[in-house]
Amino acid sequence: MEVEQKLRIAVAAAVQLPSVSDVEFEASLMELRELAKTLGFKVVHAFVQKRTSFDTTGYLGVGKRQEIRAFVHGEPIFDEAGDEVLSLAESNLPEIDAILVDHEISPSQARNLEIEAGCEVMDRTMVILEIFHRNARSRAAKAQVEIARLGYMAPRLREAAKLAGPQGRQRSGVGGRGAGESHTELDKRKIRDRIAELQLEILAMEAERKTQRARRQERQSQAAVALVGYTNAGKSTLMRALTGSEVLVANKLFATLDTTVRALCPESVPRVLVSDTVGFIKNLPHGLVASFKSTLDEALDAGLLLHVIDASDPGFERQLEVTDHVLAEISADTLPRLRIFNKIDHVGDEEAQAECTARLHEQYPECVVMSARRPEDVARLRLRIIEFFQQGLVEAELFLPWSAQQLRGEIYARCQVLAERADGEGAFFSIRGEPATVDSLRQQFAQVG
Repeated sequence: MEVEQKLRIAVAAAVQLPSVSDVEFEASLMELRELAKTLGFKVVHAFVQKRTSFDTTGYLGVGKRQEIRAFVHGEPIFDEAGDEVLSLAESNLPEIDAILVDHEISPSQARNLEIEAGCEVMDRTMVILEIFHRNARSRAAKAQVEIARLGYMAPRLREAAKLAGPQGRQRSGVGGRGAGESHTELDKRKIRDRIAELQLEILAMEAERKTQRARRQERQSQAAVALVGYTNAGKSTLMRALTGSEVLVANKLFATLDTTVRALCPESVPRVLVSDTVGFIKNLPHGLVASFKSTLDEALDAGLLLHVIDASDPGFERQLEVTDHVLAEISADTLPRLRIFNKIDHVGDEEAQAECTARLHEQYPECVVMSARRPEDVARLRLRIIEFFQQGLVEAELFLPWSAQQLRGEIYARCQVLAERADGEGAFFSIRGEPATVDSLRQQFAQVG
């Protein structure tokens, strides 16, 4: 049983550049709060600043860094008129555990901000990496996350050594020549060796996965659907509704990382497999996109992508663009796609929901607007999925003699039976199925006839 972790207190820090609109800025900051929540932090205040560029020394300007330091140490903060505007002490909050920065910052910026504020600093990339590290379950996901974390840590070792002081920076040389390797250089070499080792492991796992995939394709029709979309758009809830499986459903970003594959339930003809992939997010560290390519490759195997979008989120268009961008990165943007606007039940009252539905259908004519928590909506989506995969099916008639009725169940298992009639010699089945399946059954029945 998973032990609940103690809630930690954090403040957020963010710089708004001229190229970023107020809506985009607020959405990104809200996303950081959600990421913090997933990691076990409660964000009690956000320090924001408009600047033409990031401060090269400590990300934020000097004045704003001083404000953060005062807040972290429980001192009141005053505005330009001298009025007190904020005090940690008066708000009865516990001490601040970390400063969460809404950008990826350089090692020196992080070190300077940490020294000045007297508090741990985590940038956006580090927050996401820690979430991935905690939530990875499969051997492949754990290896991929470790590579991304090591790649992030390597350039930051030198700054960590500076914080540690001079006592451990240098190791003596061997054999009396030179000063030897520094701790930092040795650690970097260990990181490079470990990354190389993990990459070999991932290659072996990918080869194994391809073999397993080929075997599956031999055994059964690969009518496959992949759920893709922004994290927390309701993909896992929809997955459970479509397949009847007990997959994890949590109101957290990146609640699931490993791809889950289940059959559409009730089973259909052809049998459809549904996979839930890792969610996307704005400014996902590129190392993680590359590391999780094998996880997202499930989408490349699909015949249909269900792009799940949170209809209740005012910034859904930005989320839609992020997903489109990541799909293009893994060459999945050419696959057939059905846009699913989920969580319509979160959009106000019935009138507001109707207006939103009409607007979405006008903007995206082929989309599905639904709630994964409404059985009737899920049933309609299930029919859309089955209709898509039944486009290539053929209708035929099969004859099965009375002496081979033990094969009757195979017809129902592999095809859709439209009608059945019988005479003195056997049973006739009007069926719909994949051409290869129909031919296989016909040949099999001919041998027992």
